[in-house]
Amino acid sequence: MPRLHDQLAMMRSKVSQLSLKTRLLLAATLWLSAMLIVAGVIIPGLVRDYLDQELQQQLSHTMDEVVASLEVNKQGRLELTSTLSDPRFNQPYSGLYLSIDSADQVVRSRSLWDQHIDVKHKSKKHKSYFGAKKEQLVAIERTIFLPDVESPVHIIIGQDEDPIEATLQSLTGQLWVILAVLAGGILTLVIAQVSWSLRPLNKMQKELKQLKAGQRSTLEQQYPKEVAPLVDDLNALIFHYQELLDRARNHAGNLSHALKTPLSVLKNDIAHLSEQDAAKLAPSIQQIQAQIDYHLGRARMAGSMNILAVKASPSERVDAISMAFDKVYASRELMLISELDTDLFVAVEQADLDEMLGNLLENAYKWANGMIKVNSEVIDGNETNIIIEDDGPGIPEDECAKAIKRGVRLDESTPGTGLGLNIVSEMAHSYRGQLTLHKSTMGGLKAILRLHLAKE
Repeated sequence: MPRLHDQLAMMRSKVSQLSLKTRLLLAATLWLSAMLIVAGVIIPGLVRDYLDQELQQQLSHTMDEVVASLEVNKQGRLELTSTLSDPRFNQPYSGLYLSIDSADQVVRSRSLWDQHIDVKHKSKKHKSYFGAKKEQLVAIERTIFLPDVESPVHIIIGQDEDPIEATLQSLTGQLWVILAVLAGGILTLVIAQVSWSLRPLNKMQKELKQLKAGQRSTLEQQYPKEVAPLVDDLNALIFHYQELLDRARNHAGNLSHALKTPLSVLKNDIAHLSEQDAAKLAPSIQQIQAQIDYHLGRARMAGSMNILAVKASPSERVDAISMAFDKVYASRELMLISELDTDLFVAVEQADLDEMLGNLLENAYKWANGMIKVNSEVIDGNETNIIIEDDGPGIPEDECAKAIKRGVRLDESTPGTGLGLNIVSEMAHSYRGQLTLHKSTMGGLKAILRLHLAKE
């Protein structure tokens, strides 16, 4: 049962991922196939019933003709006073047969020749009739009483049903051809209708791709009334997001310029105070500086100017950042090995990607003994892990999660505010990503930055 449940869940998951066009065409195909199969099965049955009824009616008319012309001659023998209208009664093995039986007499049509109509009882109500060539017959029976004949007269008229079967088979074959042509025509019409109906969604898909590529900033307004509200809301959301982003970055820039000068004045004034007074005020100034750095960092990770068009190359940015750090830390003779694919692009704005990679690489440059390694691994085709490792002292596994928290510094001997890893973590989260820290096989720290891949 659990295995069956898992299979059903997998099937439901696959069905839920089908496109709208596929769903509509699949539903139309299943419905149309079911209807045509039902028609192909029912219609031949109805035709068969109709042909049987027609034949039964013809045989009934013939029976009336036989009864009307049947008499007893002067010798007391049964005979037909007139020739039957259907000439097949006089043609041997024609398939139309007549048999008249009484207690001591038997009258047969010439079509039976030297044979007789064979009657086999399947049940009390059902009989099978076979003709001169042992062919299956459609037959009717009637018992009558004639003057001068003591026993009842039993009449059987039967006709070969093979022509009906042949007609029915020919009709069924033609019917299936007609139904197949009809199905093809209806499916063609359905495909054209679905394609025409979904054309606005295809247009929206193309425009969204153009948005992601940065080729447009809004969607067009000409859409059907069912889709127009969604387009309007999406345009409003993009505009509102861009406005908020511009406002946040402007405020961040204004705040940075507004606080930079007063803070520099305070730092200069503290330098002229006594050591005791400077020691009292320095922590407060550093705390103010840390708060400004933290909130400015959060403002910088507000996202992209165009939420759908962000794209950056980790390989390119790591090369650019490492060139700068190689100069800063030239005296330590560190070597950085980048194994990032140049075709790898993530859905992050370049400035934000520089901020995240810069903090992680700076941390690696600070603590590495001689080597830093950067590589990546794609996950499920939608995300990638950018892995930065060093051969430094590293962090104990049980303190890795603590190191990402805001303002936490595990080593006070190196300069810093303890905000770098936290800013990277929150910035990654703003892009639906994640930062995790682990112990590296190289001996130092292993930082894994998970980000979404950019759509082509």
